[in-house]
Amino acid sequence: MNKIKELEPGMDNVEFRAIISQVTVGKTNGANKSNYLNLTLQDSTGILDAKMWSVKKEDIEAFVQGTVVEGKGDIIKYSGARQMKVIKMTAIEMTDEQKSAFLPKAPLDKDIMIKDIEDTIAGMKNEDYKTLTSALIKEHRDEFILFPAASRNHHEFVSGLIYHTYCMLQLAKSAAKMYQSLDEDLLFAGVILHDIGKIRELSGPITPHYTVEGNLLGHISIGAMMISEKAKELGINDEHVQLLIHMILSHHGKNEYGSPVLPQLKEAEVLYLIDNIDARMNMFLKAEDQVEEGEYTKRIFALENRNVYKMKK
Repeated sequence: MNKIKELEPGMDNVEFRAIISQVTVGKTNGANKSNYLNLTLQDSTGILDAKMWSVKKEDIEAFVQGTVVEGKGDIIKYSGARQMKVIKMTAIEMTDEQKSAFLPKAPLDKDIMIKDIEDTIAGMKNEDYKTLTSALIKEHRDEFILFPAASRNHHEFVSGLIYHTYCMLQLAKSAAKMYQSLDEDLLFAGVILHDIGKIRELSGPITPHYTVEGNLLGHISIGAMMISEKAKELGINDEHVQLLIHMILSHHGKNEYGSPVLPQLKEAEVLYLIDNIDARMNMFLKAEDQVEEGEYTKRIFALENRNVYKMKK
């Protein structure tokens, strides 16, 4: 079987095995209209857009998100990017544990990341931030370690949430050294908990989708509620709780990006900026991975519909 990263335009009749991470049904134009599938195929080495033409009702029912498939296809170049024309494809029954082998994982060992985060919490001097952050991470440790940070766009891989948090924490520690008036404990607690609501917003690490709660409320509101509920449970009711909730509510930086309030603390501003840096750098890296040196990617909606150029080394 060929790995997705190995596939190049011009390769015909290649054998593949992958998981369907996204799928939509389309209909061709003209007199003889027929259904086709827009697919995103994924394995541990990358993702690939694919088309399966002239599909039947049973194909639409069989090839759904989260299904492992194997088959053959031709690799073409379309709009500057690789695409597969599926020749034939069959579904394979697998458990979630088996499916995880087809998913990319964080590039750093999860034990290293959780130790750094837990050591940072243990080093906090403010007991309110320390107690709240420790309690929430301890209660949701497994999900925090395994969940992606998104269903698409950035850090959408197994352990993406903890990796995103870990990378942001390193940026936050550098910022705290440079700007020593920052409240380190508030900043670090905000970083660690800023996306905690995603463990309820998303379905899990296997081809994640939005839960009903996630669609209705969003991870920002969910995270703020989780902190408020835990603070009441622990009997913490001072201003520190409000400041930490403000960090969560404002971490997207702008109302149009989903934050109900704008950052009103310098620590909240730093959180918003480093969140943006890490998310966008991950999008650039993912985009570059899809093309050869000296080529442009297709337009990326989440990066203001820009093409990204991969420099020659």
